[in-house]
Amino acid sequence: QVQLVESGGGLVQAGGSLRLSCAASGHTFSMYAMGWFRQAPGKERDFVAATAWSGDTAYAADSVKGRFTISRDNAKNTVYLQMNSLKPEDTAVYYCAAKRYRSSLRDPYEYDYWGPGTQVTVSS
Repeated sequence: QVQLVESGGGLVQAGGSLRLSCAASGHTFSMYAMGWFRQAPGKERDFVAATAWSGDTAYAADSVKGRFTISRDNAKNTVYLQMNSLKPEDTAVYYCAAKRYRSSLRDPYEYDYWGPGTQVTVSS
């Protein structure tokens, strides 16, 4: 089992920045990759960014490329999402997720573990 806890969400004005953190505990050695997803009210859960736990594989959704950056600290079992130039449409609950197997990083159904989520609200 792997436990995930997100932190760093909050209220920010458009154009501002936030950094989300996701701390993993438990059987972290079994993880292949970590991802960030977001879900706005009444919408589906969308892929934001993901990174393999080793190597340089990392992806970001087109809607956040150039603004959001995913990174990891293997020693701390923590993944980060640096969010710059935030827009009101970035408002959502952001979830951290972990997956055990080498498969699509963009598909939320391929992830095995999820954190409870953290709210990000961007005001205009």
